[in-house]
Amino acid sequence: MRLNYSTASPYVRKVMACAIARGIDGRLEKLTTNPHQSPPELLGVNPLSKVPALLLDDGAALYDSPVICEYLDGLGDAPPLFPPPGPARWAALRQQALGDGIMDASVPRRREMGFPPDEGRAAFIARQRETVARVVDALEKEAGTFGELGTVGEIAVGCALGYLDFRFAAEPWRPGRDRLAAWFARVSELPPLARTVPVG
Repeated sequence: MRLNYSTASPYVRKVMACAIARGIDGRLEKLTTNPHQSPPELLGVNPLSKVPALLLDDGAALYDSPVICEYLDGLGDAPPLFPPPGPARWAALRQQALGDGIMDASVPRRREMGFPPDEGRAAFIARQRETVARVVDALEKEAGTFGELGTVGEIAVGCALGYLDFRFAAEPWRPGRDRLAAWFARVSELPPLARTVPVG
């Protein structure tokens, strides 16, 4: 399997963290890809020109990260990251949505911060920052129930918080969120996050 890959992408990190948790990361051939340049080797797999994109051995392509993570969860012998239907599954999927939501707000916000400021851009950046603050507050309320990266939801949240540290270190998210900060410090030492620290 070939994974179109970027060391800075939190979505790619989520996929790699899931692969490590499943014990199958060695089965992924990583192809470093800049999606902003829309290279042919990416467009041939994903017409959206986004990473991650996974090319399977049979030539089929999968994207984006929720789809790839669920596919990987069917490989290997590790306990599943996607619980069976029921309350635990809905909790994991909801947590994945919150983690992905932090990424969805933060990635374009960082890009916009690189352009000359204007009123519309400032309003967009402020809205995304407020979204992240609300989500992190919501995660603090349930952080006491989080485990050791045993679900796709916990992995997504860990990758999202790591992205905030990576790209927005000047805006610390930990003050007033002691339980979430303690959980993140603990799970950051586990292989799925420790081996996927973003670079770039």
